[in-house]
Amino acid sequence: MKLRHIGAEFKVVYRSYARNPVALFFSLVFPIILISLFGLIFSSVGSSPAALYVVNDDQGSAVSGAFLSALSNTTVVSVHVVQVNASGFASWLGQNDYPVGLLIPAGFAENYTHNRTVNVTVFTDPADAASSGAVLGAVQGVVNEFNLHSACGLRPSCPTVVGIQLANVGSPVYKYIDYLIPGLIGFSILTSPMFSLVDVSSSYRKEGIFRQLSLTPLTRSEWLAARVVWYVLLTFISAGIMIGAGIGLFGAHVTLTLGVLPFLVVGPFFFVSLGMLCGSAARTPESAALIGNIVTFPMMFLSGTFFTVSSFPPGLQTFAHVLPLYYVIDGLNQVMLFANAGRALVDLLVVLVSSVVVFVAAVRLFKWRDE
Repeated sequence: MKLRHIGAEFKVVYRSYARNPVALFFSLVFPIILISLFGLIFSSVGSSPAALYVVNDDQGSAVSGAFLSALSNTTVVSVHVVQVNASGFASWLGQNDYPVGLLIPAGFAENYTHNRTVNVTVFTDPADAASSGAVLGAVQGVVNEFNLHSACGLRPSCPTVVGIQLANVGSPVYKYIDYLIPGLIGFSILTSPMFSLVDVSSSYRKEGIFRQLSLTPLTRSEWLAARVVWYVLLTFISAGIMIGAGIGLFGAHVTLTLGVLPFLVVGPFFFVSLGMLCGSAARTPESAALIGNIVTFPMMFLSGTFFTVSSFPPGLQTFAHVLPLYYVIDGLNQVMLFANAGRALVDLLVVLVSSVVVFVAAVRLFKWRDE
């Protein structure tokens, strides 16, 4: 082998690579985006107390008050006592995006002072392992302390006085797969139309296909509307497959209502329009792919697809609420898990208004022929 030949070929590879924005993005920029996103998402884990919402049905007792004071003194959790019916507490937590909760039952003090077993209920969100683990550890520590200082103590003949009962946010029967399905449906609503339309809009322009379409009676809005219809159909099929697999293979407990359907229509409507807008703003297929990736990847990770937004730092939560995919996923969560029609309607209106605005902008920017 001759070093001169290797050096010459190395220059060719380097120049072709340096001229490819997509390759540069995934090799140099994408790792920075990943480490930045995950760093921001988990930057507050362990650095600030987890917000713990508590329903105390043993109000007025010194024992339950001492239990909550001990929890606060751990500095691991920040206790917030709320007035919510115990039977609806799990749903209330889910509807408000709170990943953890604690229920102290009526008669807690009486049972404790008479050495009768009494359980506190800890509600956790399987999709937020960080907050759930922190709260469970704090509650377990306080429970151990109360058992140690009970009248019976920890003698072998004594029963455990205070125990922990676990339940899930939203519903006691929910599992991780139940929280994952709406996020994955939202993920497919985002990726399929976005990546496809960004590529199609730039490659059709480069290959002259749009110029040929300009000679037909087809209008730009009609061409884009046909894509919307196609991706709506594709979304229905994809969502059906994921829901069917989740229920059939993993025993998911998602609720199928008519409220799911508008999100399966409006979601693709928005992202088809956004993909076309990104593609029309770019001059080459390479730059179009770069723009599409920059727009898409933050939404993948910051909209509640894989991580609950409530576990983010406050500033990142504010940013997440700007992302349109957040409202698609949150709306699906509200109708499939938490039966919160009011909040789902707000999510739907946000996505619908945004879709109309982006569709109009895409049609205006989209040209059959370059000027």
